Amino acid sequence: MRYKMYDEMMEQPRSLNETLKAEKSHLNGISDRFRELDKIYLVGCGSSLSTCLSSKDAMNMISNRNLEVYTGYEFFYHKNLQDKNSGVILTSQSGETADTLAAMRRARDEGLYTVSITNESESTMMQESNDAVLTHCGRESAILGSKTYMTQLFCLYQILFGMENSSEAKEVLKDLKKIPSITEKLLKETEFDNQALARKFVDDQIFYCLGSGPNYGLAYKLAMTMFMEGALKHACPLYSGEFRHGLIERVEKNVPVVFLDAEYPGDDLTRKSIEFSQKIGVKTITYKMQDYVNVHPLLSPLVLVVPLEWFIYYLAHYNGEDPGSTRHIGKVRY
Repeated sequence: MRYKMYDEMMEQPRSLNETLKAEKSHLNGISDRFRELDKIYLVGCGSSLSTCLSSKDAMNMISNRNLEVYTGYEFFYHKNLQDKNSGVILTSQSGETADTLAAMRRARDEGLYTVSITNESESTMMQESNDAVLTHCGRESAILGSKTYMTQLFCLYQILFGMENSSEAKEVLKDLKKIPSITEKLLKETEFDNQALARKFVDDQIFYCLGSGPNYGLAYKLAMTMFMEGALKHACPLYSGEFRHGLIERVEKNVPVVFLDAEYPGDDLTRKSIEFSQKIGVKTITYKMQDYVNVHPLLSPLVLVVPLEWFIYYLAHYNGEDPGSTRHIGKVRY
């Protein structure tokens, strides 16, 4: 059986190419404006929060810019926002996320310049923010987000790295252009292996997800939206460096742990955690960016998400679930 998520996954290369074609000069203009700011806030919820986390951690590895990440309501209730020469980039697939919309209105009330990244041209955030970027994905219905995640993260990287003049930032942007074709290639090449992997883990009910640097944002998405919303499995995300602060006492034989590795400096701890876990019989699942493609490692979230999508898609399928459906989302209103 083929679910809606399948079609939306396969639309990712086209969505990336169309967004780049339509928004490239616009994104460059936003980079020019934000380059002069003293502080930049990144705000999102759920999958959109994960794109903020990944892009901030990626920037932190090459830049000393003042970036902070908040969920929508944490930003809304913050009592010490810097309102002088600051800007906010808000991310929301629908452009109607209540938490993020409240944050945008608070930012505007405080006099901060706001830019929204959304997939809906008629959405409230598109209309009310000072500026807005439209991701050209078409409607996305699968709850965990695939093509909107990819295009949103792509836009954040283009804006933030576009603010930098370093040779490394230019290298990231050069390789970022390759992501649409890489995505198309990975969709074709990684399905079978991850379908087989999903069969092995169909009966497991809890997964820990670890990543360092920008891969923590992907670990967050993997746990919060892919495992919990898509596959209906319990999951918990952690920075790799936090493995020995809690999880090391809880992992045990036959408990699955997903490790994301891109050979960042922090991935020395990732590999030490893998080694320890294997010694005690933990079910380790490792996704290493360098096994798939040779691009700048800061692009790892945009690479590793594709095989992970296939894993979650088939994990849900083998448990008799539609990976794009919901049970309770929308029943609690804010």
